[in-house]
Amino acid sequence: MATTTTHDTQEHGMAAADAARASVKVWDPFVRLFHWSLVAVVATAALTGFFAGASWLQVHVWAGTAMAALVVARVVWGFTGGSYARFSAFIRGPRQVISHLRGIVDGTEGRHIGHNPLGALMIVALLATAALLALTGAVALGGMFKFGPFAFLADFASGRLARELHSLLAWGLVLLVALHVAGAVFEGWRTRDNLMRAMVTGAKQRRPGDYPAPRLAARPMLGLAVGVVFLGGGAASVSTLASRPPLGVPTAPLDAVYADECGACHTAYHPSLLPAASWRALFANLGDHFGEDATLPPETVAKLEAYVTANAAEDFDTLPANAFRRTAADAPYQITATRFWKWMHAGISDAVFKSPAVGARGNCAACHRDAATGRFDPRRIDIPQEITR
Repeated sequence: MATTTTHDTQEHGMAAADAARASVKVWDPFVRLFHWSLVAVVATAALTGFFAGASWLQVHVWAGTAMAALVVARVVWGFTGGSYARFSAFIRGPRQVISHLRGIVDGTEGRHIGHNPLGALMIVALLATAALLALTGAVALGGMFKFGPFAFLADFASGRLARELHSLLAWGLVLLVALHVAGAVFEGWRTRDNLMRAMVTGAKQRRPGDYPAPRLAARPMLGLAVGVVFLGGGAASVSTLASRPPLGVPTAPLDAVYADECGACHTAYHPSLLPAASWRALFANLGDHFGEDATLPPETVAKLEAYVTANAAEDFDTLPANAFRRTAADAPYQITATRFWKWMHAGISDAVFKSPAVGARGNCAACHRDAATGRFDPRRIDIPQEITR
């Protein structure tokens, strides 16, 4: 009888221990989907931002847009999710973070099934940095390239400043991701958890002594409703703002006389690609126009000069207009002689410009589908296929 009682007690103890070690669902499907989706879009944004050329700008923009949408969705779920997703369940103040660090150093810190205080701080930093990246990227696109929701508001100077901040934040995000991975590896070693597998399966093993998690019921329908309102409203606002006329962009078509006279021999460059002083110097010397006699009747010259000086680089706020205001001292009306043009085309070989499809360095329209507008949108670069073989 005593043996049976002892055996039952042992079985009961083993059952209790097994129950204590039973797996528990920690990361719900949304959190896991968010995590790996964010990894994918951040990687895409990093590759296209750090290594790809201007022709990949649209992919970079879509990755940034997806990142912003994911951040909004995660913030909504942070207020409507369950025990391990709710911000109130894992975000702690400075004292708790410091106490957590001290416990790790002296070996007394227990195990958090969900985010520990330091990990929670990292989550907040990652979300905030991603949000600021999306914001500064949108301002940079609006100010420098004149598209997106801020194109009607941001001037070139604001866009350039936003681009610098965007670059700093991008490197900051790279650093945060590296620290996040290092922290996950260390925490996995410290607690003997396979954290990557847990973010795939959603489950962790419950152990005695774990920090208890608050019991919070997820409210998915509320989260969905709020998410639809924020994401739908945001998308509608972005679309509405992006449809407004961009600030400082030429809108009128090229003057017909200018297009006929100048376009008869070469590309009729948009007047915003040179400052007024350069246009005056060019029209003052038509008898020796790049080695050719381009003399025109005085009344035609006067009309053309009036047109181009009234629409010169000083009158517009596009990236080319800002860049080409500073001309080469020895070639004041040669766009391809400027430092900016050489820098932008440094990776293109001479064979490209000599190919039949292009023909010359100054044939902008061969690759820039919007050359006649003066915008030179990176998304509208289309290098002829025969020159890339």
